[in-house]
Amino acid sequence: MTAPQAFHPLARLLHWTMAVLILAMLFVGVGMVTTVSEKHQWLLALHRPLGAAIFVLALIRIGVRLRFKPPALPADMPALVQFVAHASHWVLYALMLAMPLIGWAMLSAGGYPIMLGHAWHLPPIAPANGVLFAWLREAHRYVAYLFFLTILGHMGAALYHALIRRDEVFPSMTFWPKGHGVKTEAPPDIAADESEIMTDTRQPPAA
Repeated sequence: MTAPQAFHPLARLLHWTMAVLILAMLFVGVGMVTTVSEKHQWLLALHRPLGAAIFVLALIRIGVRLRFKPPALPADMPALVQFVAHASHWVLYALMLAMPLIGWAMLSAGGYPIMLGHAWHLPPIAPANGVLFAWLREAHRYVAYLFFLTILGHMGAALYHALIRRDEVFPSMTFWPKGHGVKTEAPPDIAADESEIMTDTRQPPAA
C-alpha cells in the first residue's frame, strides 16, 4: 500500500481546529497567571472547557493518525531528521493529553470544582491534598513552557518546509493543493517542440 499524498481530511480539520484552541488556551493561561483581579475570573471559566475540548480532540486525533496512514516525508531528508519529525509529533500528542490531565488533577487536589458550564462538572481524579496541589501546579506551569517551545519548533519546521524547501510537507496538511493559483511553465522539451512548430517556415518539397 503506497503512502497518501496528503493527510486525511479529518486529520487536517482536527489539526487546524486544535491549533486555534491550543493557542487560545495558552494565551488564556498567560492572562490567568498575570492577573488576580476578580473581574478576570472569566478567563478561568474559559480555560477549563478549552482544556477538556483539547483532551477529547487529542484522543480523536490520535485515533485518526493510527487509522489513516500519514504521507511519507521527502526521501531526501536525512533519517535522523525524519526520526525527529515523527518523534516531535508524538511529543505534541503526549503534551496535548498531559496538560489537561495535570490541570484536572491539580484542581482536584486543591478541592476546586471542575466546572465546564453552569450544570456540568467533572469528578475529581486526585485526592484533596495541599502538597500535591502545589506540586501539580508547578508541573502544569513547566509542562506549559515545554508545550509552548514544542509548538514554536513545530511552527518553525512548517515554515521551513513551506518557504525554504517548498516541498509537499506543508501542503499535505492544508486544504488547497500545492501550487494552487501559480502559473507553471511547460517542460523544456514540450516548449522546444512548440517553438519549432511556430518558427518552421520552410516550404514543403515540390511534388
